[in-house]
Amino acid sequence: MIITKVSLPRRTFLRGLGATVSLPLLDAMIPAGTALAKTVGAPVTRVAFWGTANGVFGPHFKPAGSEINETGSTIVSKLTDYPSSPILAPLETFRNEMVVATQLGNLAAESKQVGSGVHARAASCFLSGCAAKRTEGADIELGTTLDQYAARELGRETQLTSLEMAIESSFVGNCDQGYSCVYVNTFSWRTPTMPLPMENNPRVVFERLFGDGGTTEQRLGQMRRDRSILDFVGEDLARLQKGLGAGDRKTVDEYLDALRDVESRIQKAERNSATTELPLSAQPAGIPESYADHADLMVDLQFLAFQADVTRVITFQTSREQGGRQFPFIGVPEAHHETSHHQGDPYKIQQNTKINTYFVQLFANLAEKMRNTPDGDGSLLDHAMLLWGCGLGSGDIHSPHDMPIAVVGGASGQLKGNRLLQYPMDTPFMNFGLSLLDKVGVHLEGIGDSTGRVTDL
Repeated sequence: MIITKVSLPRRTFLRGLGATVSLPLLDAMIPAGTALAKTVGAPVTRVAFWGTANGVFGPHFKPAGSEINETGSTIVSKLTDYPSSPILAPLETFRNEMVVATQLGNLAAESKQVGSGVHARAASCFLSGCAAKRTEGADIELGTTLDQYAARELGRETQLTSLEMAIESSFVGNCDQGYSCVYVNTFSWRTPTMPLPMENNPRVVFERLFGDGGTTEQRLGQMRRDRSILDFVGEDLARLQKGLGAGDRKTVDEYLDALRDVESRIQKAERNSATTELPLSAQPAGIPESYADHADLMVDLQFLAFQADVTRVITFQTSREQGGRQFPFIGVPEAHHETSHHQGDPYKIQQNTKINTYFVQLFANLAEKMRNTPDGDGSLLDHAMLLWGCGLGSGDIHSPHDMPIAVVGGASGQLKGNRLLQYPMDTPFMNFGLSLLDKVGVHLEGIGDSTGRVTDL
């Protein structure tokens, strides 16, 4: 558990062993004349995209008895009309704040070469709606992802434009029948040729959020040193660029753009720290030996990042496609990927469902922390949009059809919960993604394989 202390605590907690009680937003927490006092009535929206690997057993995801005859148009019903499903059970208390979408398709993940690189395609297509270029080399290509479109708008005022996290370590080399491992190592692509690495070390994530020093002065000093280094490297690369070919110049342009983004974030952090103390927090030592402790810590860091408004966009990979992770602490000694290929075996179905239920429980833990945290006239969850899903529908047959998708949060009044949405089979998930981005003020003509927007969201 990460405990924070800020000089002017907007959110105050009473903490005891195994319990955290949040106090409501009080006038005493908002000094007169501050920016917070002026903007408290206009909350900002935070978004998170959680993705897991290897699909689900569909009947254990959809609310029990919720199968509805297809009519060719969206069918909307209340989640409260159905018993909860095993996988969605951890979100039981969020029914009135949740939307479950069914029959959406990750169709760009399909290939004429059946079975060829399906895991790499499903993972990379999840938030991009694009077919990955099949390559084992450096000439990777995909498309800008939903989270990064959101970050371009929502990340303008924050220290970190976005935060990309994972639990498992990255793979290297050729991961899936001619596809580079980069396609399974990240869900997040800033441009079609610039994937963003997903960090799984809690200490590194913490240092990105708050720096490495133990005091505000130390952290600001490190930020200033980082900025001066970036200035030097940027100038050096600009000189180097003059003698490069067109392809290399494009690569350098993207790198310089990333450096300028980092420099901008450092400057924002310095400005913010001129009036508000940076959090003084117990820094994680590294990756815990216990997987469960590691996962809980990564959830805590996401909550802290949102609470401190260091970033408003987070992408989180709970597992990697074809991963061999075992989960004995929840009674699953088998590898994750192995359980997904159940072939109708009730035992394997049960084990795979335990794994996915565990991931949804982690998702529910983040939602609960945010619901218990005051934010303006509501809670952090009221002003957030959190998505959990998979790039595959059925892992057993590598099907990108009927993806499991759940969205929790109010999106600052733009998203209405307690709804089960059934779309015509294989409605592109990017249609749903376009409509989600609309809810947070990001309006695009199209993304990946989108053909329009969904209705009734």
